[in-house]
Amino acid sequence: MKPTPSSKLSSLPPYLFVRLHALKLQAQAAGHDIIDLGQGSPDLPSPPNVVAALKRAIDQPWTHRYPQTQGQPQLRVAIADWYQRRFGVTLDPESEVLPLVGSKEGLAHLFMALLEPGQGVLVPNPCYPVHYNGVILAGGKAHLMPLREKLGFKPDLGAIPAAEAEGSKVLLLNYPNNPTGAVLEDLSLLERALVFSREHGCLIAYDNAYSELCFDGYKAPSILQLRGAKEHAVEFHSLSKTYSMAGWRIGFAVGNANAIAQLGKFKGFLDYGIPGFIQQAAIEALTGPQDCVAAAAQAYQRRRDVLIKALAAIGWKVPVPRATMYLWARLPERAGKMGSLEFAERLILEHGLVMTPGVGFGPHGEGFVRISLIADDRELEQAAQRVGRFLKKL
Repeated sequence: MKPTPSSKLSSLPPYLFVRLHALKLQAQAAGHDIIDLGQGSPDLPSPPNVVAALKRAIDQPWTHRYPQTQGQPQLRVAIADWYQRRFGVTLDPESEVLPLVGSKEGLAHLFMALLEPGQGVLVPNPCYPVHYNGVILAGGKAHLMPLREKLGFKPDLGAIPAAEAEGSKVLLLNYPNNPTGAVLEDLSLLERALVFSREHGCLIAYDNAYSELCFDGYKAPSILQLRGAKEHAVEFHSLSKTYSMAGWRIGFAVGNANAIAQLGKFKGFLDYGIPGFIQQAAIEALTGPQDCVAAAAQAYQRRRDVLIKALAAIGWKVPVPRATMYLWARLPERAGKMGSLEFAERLILEHGLVMTPGVGFGPHGEGFVRISLIADDRELEQAAQRVGRFLKKL
């Protein structure tokens, strides 16, 4: 017997980073030394105090038992306190905070919990893949909002067709933005989103995973800072980037109590939550010294500057992002009519350099590549040199 996939799964291509990993293995087999600037997986170590807290907690037998879906009360309080300190936002730990097995899973689960078959979600594009794929796997319909360079990679909410605006249950926004690195210079987009939510009755899902990786004095906001936002918005955050804990799989959702309750109910049927010892370590991350967060942002800012300078030296001028751990670069002129997928594949197979093709983030990402700042200065300079050799051959 050969089981057939559902129509929802069949409608999706292979996951982008699985495809890149396969190409990387092929390049390694051909003898290339790989520099991987693909997936946004932090190479910086998790904070030592957090690792120490995990080691202490794992020696406690109670942390090995089934966890509760809603998370430990101390963790929910730590999340609420962190939001108060960071954004000045007051949250009820009992009803407005929900720990997650990573924000990626949480976003996908939100769509599964809320959407009826065929119901719409307004999704920016290009986007983090789960913003689109999660809608499709939930049986919903993704209505793409183009993020155009001339608009600072921000959606034009006024250009959304009336039928899509009225028929969508969720409006998704993500700033600082993955993959473009765009930031909000002010709160005007968030204010317009709240007006849009009131007019059309949709929930705002705000992905704020990169709020702490900001540069040049920029400080990212929370949508929950706006008056009345908790009536219309739920915000997702992650310890993956802020504390270099990507492999630990822990994040959280906060905000609208009804959305939190529905997401929690869904998760109760599907998973057991986060292992107790990881929750204890997360409490230490959120309540302990925060110098590691500033140090991480400084490291990515230095890497940004090193790579942009090295790319400029080979004739590839790339915009300077004020947040995230990525460069979002239009393909160099020497690439001609080459698409982003071909550009990325050839870089991997011919030079052992992994970048992510923009089309992997959706049709409006074509013509770009995303470059992750997940290597040291020396490797970043080598990466630019490999691009230079590749472009000369063209």
